[in-house]
Amino acid sequence: MFPGKRTGIWLYRMRMMTIASSSSGNCTYVGDDTTHILIDAGISAKRIEQGLAKAGITPRELDAIMITHEHTDHISGLGVLSRKYNIPIYGTAGTVRAIQTCRSVGLIDSDLYQILDRHEVTQVGGLRVALHPISHDAADPVCYKVSSETATVALATDMGCYDRDIVEFLQGVNAMVLESNHDINMLSVGSYPYVLKQRILGNKGHLCNEAAGQLLSSLLHDDMKKVFLGHLSKENNLPELALTTVCLEVSMGDNPYKADDFDIQVADRNDPGELIEL
Repeated sequence: MFPGKRTGIWLYRMRMMTIASSSSGNCTYVGDDTTHILIDAGISAKRIEQGLAKAGITPRELDAIMITHEHTDHISGLGVLSRKYNIPIYGTAGTVRAIQTCRSVGLIDSDLYQILDRHEVTQVGGLRVALHPISHDAADPVCYKVSSETATVALATDMGCYDRDIVEFLQGVNAMVLESNHDINMLSVGSYPYVLKQRILGNKGHLCNEAAGQLLSSLLHDDMKKVFLGHLSKENNLPELALTTVCLEVSMGDNPYKADDFDIQVADRNDPGELIEL
């Protein structure tokens, strides 16, 4: 259970698992032996319970639900889960206000909300959670980085674009969920209305496969252990296409690595993935 000691202190092994990741619903588990966190709750409470069971924990053991933003595919199970298990909900002020006006979520005890500053680092049990604003058409969206004494993991999805600040914020992570939402050609020739296409392609929309690969290229380092490509569109992307495109960008990018140097895979849309340990 314990990887070792340092200066007499036990170090707990960090764990991460995608429970669901797509444009239809998103939920990721991050934790160690003492602290358990959900990032987003965009699927039913029942499915979240089943996913957590695969990680060997129950919802009653959750210390926090961190919300990236208020869109339905990130909060649809939040109301039931938080009311049933009395779990603290963390989010920015704008996100919390947006959740409170969402009828589908229902009434949540206001005492459960923990308001975070957009650049805050907060302690949840034995884990440090940092957040950073992202570019998306939501009230006050953020990405998260969670650190233990042994590893750092991140979740960065729902970004229309990224900048130097995002790249700097995500430096040094050992595992991450990275948005690879759409293939530009599939979106362009697909059945979506023009306005929706422009929204997805815009600076407050979603990252395409090429952009995901370019962002990943700027984050790679020798201790990057796992990359999950997430939030794929069912209509405008294919898992094989996303993986191939991202890997090509990495291998051809301005970095000393090739895609084969790393464990990169597509997160499952509907089912829990593997529980990775760092």
